[in-house]
Amino acid sequence: MTNRLEGKGILVIGAASGIGAATVKRLANEGARVCAADIDIDGARRVAAAVGGGAFAVPIDISDETSVDAAFTMVSSSMPKLDGVHVNAADLRTIFQDTNALDVDLAVFDRTIAVNLRGHLICTRAAIPRLLASGGGAIVYTSSGACDMGEPERPAYAASKSGINALMRHVASRWGKDGITANCIAPGFVMTPEMIAGGQVPQEWTDSSLSQMRSPRVGSADDIAAVAAMLLSADGTWINGQVLHINGGALLR
Repeated sequence: MTNRLEGKGILVIGAASGIGAATVKRLANEGARVCAADIDIDGARRVAAAVGGGAFAVPIDISDETSVDAAFTMVSSSMPKLDGVHVNAADLRTIFQDTNALDVDLAVFDRTIAVNLRGHLICTRAAIPRLLASGGGAIVYTSSGACDMGEPERPAYAASKSGINALMRHVASRWGKDGITANCIAPGFVMTPEMIAGGQVPQEWTDSSLSQMRSPRVGSADDIAAVAAMLLSADGTWINGQVLHINGGALLR
């Protein structure tokens, strides 16, 4: 582990579990002062307490602009400057109701877009002025390989994640000359600690996903956190406007 993030202030949104929690830990281990933000504030506080090093937690609901503005205000009052933001939040409760274009309940579609896309725009609007005030910085969005897989289900989820990719490219194009980088990480099949502990994933799903990979194992939250840390560090400053597919070779592009 390096100290390449020493002195950096970074906000991780969607930090109470999974990829977000792993990213908080990785960033703190590399020297960053990290804020863990989540609608699950108790979970975010547990993550912040576990990493120590000045990490702290704030509540956020990215579907609510007032909540997002309040969270960023709290971050600004607790950090000398904001150098990076990882927007990792999504409402996964709707994903099993996200059937197909003919059958999907429009309420499911609307909720998916409200959190997974509109919420990312709200976070972006709060982040950019603060990053500009810091002289530049990085935004990392969690996208998904579902954007490019062409699945027979989950149209709302795939559409929302494709929209995040487009939003990211807009941010990179509009503010890149001002020192802001924007990139997406598109994870493949990742087994989070919560999924492992809860036994949520049938073995046949794991076996099927693994059969499609050019890797001997499925992904872990730490795999994604490592890439997020790179993009949020000086090592990522010449990477801008990109979707990085981190999937064990399941999708080759």
